Amino acid sequence: MDANAASAMSLAEIAASAHVTVRSMQYAFADVGSTPLAYLRHVRLGRAHLDLVAGSAARGDSVTDIAQTWLFGHQGRFAAAYRARYGLLPSATLARPR
Repeated sequence: MDANAASAMSLAEIAASAHVTVRSMQYAFADVGSTPLAYLRHVRLGRAHLDLVAGSAARGDSVTDIAQTWLFGHQGRFAAAYRARYGLLPSATLARPR
């Protein structure tokens, strides 16, 4: 999942790439208190954060483009998840001076 975070993938595809059943994958993640798709969202959110930190609105980077790169289709949910994890809106991260 880490290596292909920008690719669309289903739970079945994730399990198949790990050579386990979907149920086995779910049990393994349950042991650490997560789900496979929640972990994938966590990875994608981290990658989006890195892109926002490195980006620049002055260069034409946008929150929407970065969110779409990391397969967040709903901007409001992306912004809410980002704020919950990082304490500020994605647009504030993109606009911060470096």
